[in-house]
Amino acid sequence: MKINLISVGTKMPAWVEQGVQAYSKRLPAEFSFNCIEVPLGKRGKSSSIEQAMRQEEEALLARISARDHVVALDVLGKALSTEAMAARISQIRDDGRHLSLLVGGPDGLTPACLQRADERWSLSALTLPHPLVRTVMAEQIYRVWSLLSGHPYHRA
Repeated sequence: MKINLISVGTKMPAWVEQGVQAYSKRLPAEFSFNCIEVPLGKRGKSSSIEQAMRQEEEALLARISARDHVVALDVLGKALSTEAMAARISQIRDDGRHLSLLVGGPDGLTPACLQRADERWSLSALTLPHPLVRTVMAEQIYRVWSLLSGHPYHRA
């Protein structure tokens, strides 16, 4: 199973890259986690927020394959425990699908991205900065794998 975190924003701090790599490299090839960055839409005097969000939308949707199970990470999404996330990812894997997790830009995801999503998950009621979301998701995916494989990393 491939799990792609497709996120608006580039040029993350080194600690983000290090954190994501620390968890990603622990995963076996058959349960891979990748961060895919898309550029932030241009915002300024000559372009509107809507235009910027459309640019982000096009870039996000272009990186999803037709058979991917798509989850929009959204503050209004369903809050899952780690165990519930593991069960859900196991079902997606058993269906033979890959998982794409979408993270919007500073103005969120467009209605088209939310509509393309098969479901919405919330990481927290808090608004989290994008660098932190990447690191948290990398750790949670590793924790999900450890739960599904019986590895001792996850202890309830």
